[in-house]
Amino acid sequence: MPTETFEFQVEARQLLQLMIHSVYSNKDVFLRELVSNASDALDKLRLEKLRDDSLDADVSDLHIELEIDRDARRLTVRDNGIGMSYDEVGQLIGTIANSGTAEFLRELRQAQDTAGAEGLIGQFGVGFYSAFMVADEVTLLTRRAGEQQGTRWTSRGEGTYTLERVDDAPQGTSVTLHLKPADPDNQLHDYTSAWKVKEIVKRYSDFITWPVRLVGEKDGDGEAAEPETLNSMKALWARSRDEVSEDEYHELYKHISHDWRDPLQTIQLQAEGTFEYQALLFLPSHAPHDLFTRDFKRGVQLYVKRVFIMDDCEALLPPYLRFVKGVVDAQDLSLNVSREILQQDRHIRMMQRRLTKKVLSSVKSMMTDDAERYATFWREFGTALKEGLVTDSDHRDAILAVASFSTTHGDEETVTLQQYVERMREGQEDIYYITGESRESIDNSPHMEAFRERGIEVLLLTDPVDEVWVDAVGEYEGKRLRSIAKGEIDLGAQGDEKAGEDREKQAEEYAGLLDWMRERLDEDVKEVRLSTRLTVSPACLVADSNDLTPALESMYRAMGQEVPRTKRILELNADHALVKGLNQAYREREDRSELTESAELLYTLAMVAEGGRPKDPARFVQLMADRLERTL
Repeated sequence: MPTETFEFQVEARQLLQLMIHSVYSNKDVFLRELVSNASDALDKLRLEKLRDDSLDADVSDLHIELEIDRDARRLTVRDNGIGMSYDEVGQLIGTIANSGTAEFLRELRQAQDTAGAEGLIGQFGVGFYSAFMVADEVTLLTRRAGEQQGTRWTSRGEGTYTLERVDDAPQGTSVTLHLKPADPDNQLHDYTSAWKVKEIVKRYSDFITWPVRLVGEKDGDGEAAEPETLNSMKALWARSRDEVSEDEYHELYKHISHDWRDPLQTIQLQAEGTFEYQALLFLPSHAPHDLFTRDFKRGVQLYVKRVFIMDDCEALLPPYLRFVKGVVDAQDLSLNVSREILQQDRHIRMMQRRLTKKVLSSVKSMMTDDAERYATFWREFGTALKEGLVTDSDHRDAILAVASFSTTHGDEETVTLQQYVERMREGQEDIYYITGESRESIDNSPHMEAFRERGIEVLLLTDPVDEVWVDAVGEYEGKRLRSIAKGEIDLGAQGDEKAGEDREKQAEEYAGLLDWMRERLDEDVKEVRLSTRLTVSPACLVADSNDLTPALESMYRAMGQEVPRTKRILELNADHALVKGLNQAYREREDRSELTESAELLYTLAMVAEGGRPKDPARFVQLMADRLERTL
């Protein structure tokens, strides 16, 4: 068969160079990745055979083989699993089909330490490429189960690879590494050493459910020794916690998640009774780079009586816990269960409720017992968890109990709603919040002025989901969640009276200006009124109590939903010199054409102050330039 030469995808080529130039501090992990891939291939073949009895594949002795050739300095990792077709080899090995590739490579180059680089690579799931850390050349021979023809893939990791169709390939996949010379100073060990291979398998892959056998060793007489099974094949989730070390749990997590960092938390659950199952779940220490993309693969591994059924069972945990990794082993499900059946199965729904409750209670314990670890968890996954406040009313209280938020109380500290309520000022009836794109933008918002002056704490909410959950939740312990950028705010009844008790007199004095401005700005505002929330700025824009915020309008439009444009309310600070001057000019002048431009400028300045964009930027610049020119 002819041999064809191809070039790696640009991103794959860049990744290969990063691998070859040692971004890993521990090169032993290449074997863990190859054994893990082989284990996945065996799982997939057994599942395929369960679903299709007619599949022409031998499943009588599924296993992984490691073969050492010391003379030729070769190490081969072989499985008799599902294998790959010619097209699949080109797609899976020659390219990296992931929309986040460019972002991943950028983050990788910016990683400040080796551990960070390893973690990024692990999240990206490209463990096969780690073979090039220890090998000058890699040859992959594979045949997909049920097909007659195999494929040979070869590369030296220098930008190209060759593909060749072969007729005599066995079922499954073998990866042969032509090893580099040992270099202990560079953490490059002699991987033709049997004891080193055994040590790596025992450390990283002992729990693999398939036998990992070492073949090719010679006994004292120079004869081939019997294959030796190197791993115990014990399911960690079936063993009591005191029998398993944290390192063993961590290696299982890395095998499942392809993350190279230790998990933040290990959660074990064993349910007995009418429906028995065991679960071993993990909270990662870092959010994957694609957590909020549509293509993110969520779900935990599902086993039935130790038989692998599904790699990413979405039905076992709600979408807002999509970052949780782990294994669930049920006793009474059918081996032929499908995703469609799982969605309707009452046992699965019962498991989801129990697992969700267990995860949230573990986060609650972390919050109480280890503030530093909780802070890491919330920083990485808080945004995803808050989605549950909108979608999962059954667990809303449990989510609120583990949620924390930035506030005006401090720059770094986050607080729970319970803590906020406990330190509310006497007479304060509502929990105040403000939403926006960043802390910097909302911390300096005009809406904050009266609250800051009176020392009233405000929640600073900067995630897009915050725009939605506050309306879905509505209140906490009888206290209404209230946006300081919506409706009328009167803080006079909450302690210090605002200077100027002649509010009614002010309203009469400004009534004419307010009506006139509302008419002139009718296209943009529904009302113009005096403000009780401003102390420094001349004006601000607020939404009516039941109106959508501009950010929420933008979110709906981004999702393809048409929403009518909402007019907002322009509030004026009657104590500001600019507003006083505008009112005086309105009362004294008969020709108010210039005042119309001033009113327009005041409205646009209020929009810019909250991070908005002028409706007509060119006109805004022209008006500002004219005004500045007159001051010179």
